[in-house]
Amino acid sequence: MDKLKSISQLDFFSELKEKEIEELSTISNLITYPKNSILYYEDEIKENILFLVDGLIKIYKYDKFENEIFLYHIYKNSMISELTSVNNSSIYCFSNAEFVEDSIVLSINFEKFKEMFLSRNILSIKLIETLLEKTHQLQCIVNRELVFDSTAKVAFMIYNDLAMFNKLKRQEVSFMLHIQPETLSRVLKKLTRNGSIAIEKSEVIVLNKEQLESTFRGVGI
Repeated sequence: MDKLKSISQLDFFSELKEKEIEELSTISNLITYPKNSILYYEDEIKENILFLVDGLIKIYKYDKFENEIFLYHIYKNSMISELTSVNNSSIYCFSNAEFVEDSIVLSINFEKFKEMFLSRNILSIKLIETLLEKTHQLQCIVNRELVFDSTAKVAFMIYNDLAMFNKLKRQEVSFMLHIQPETLSRVLKKLTRNGSIAIEKSEVIVLNKEQLESTFRGVGI
């Protein structure tokens, strides 16, 4: 895939002029990763800011018993890196990142990116907006893991990520939400009975989005 075209297709850089995209390309690399490969491990330090041009990434951690704890997915056209400071050029990795599909990543030298763009107040607002979105995502993870019961967890995922829910096997969904497969089955039957969803050929269809939202709305939100 062409580097200039890849940059221009990312929403994060949609406001850049053609000359600025060309400048950005001089400090960037386009890297292809196969499915199941690792982008980075927890506690690694990176010097580049990363964007997912195409593909799918799973973000996860391990608990003290070496059990995998799923956190969230990163979809194409998204920033991967989790920044805690724009003053420090080193980017700390708080979790593990694994490719679920063959993927393409845009890797940008963060120090030069700050010098060439952020210092001129180019893309600064876009970066702030993206970081706020990631903060909200973290709040949703806290709710899911510490506040939501099983019903709220399932309703929340169906409401926010129906395509992924239907793409995965039920056992994989159970693993992601840290509930038993039997519990997932009971919750789906419950949501079907109250008219929130229907299930046709193993695929979930949302019938009443407001009803579904009320299942988790107000629970830790």
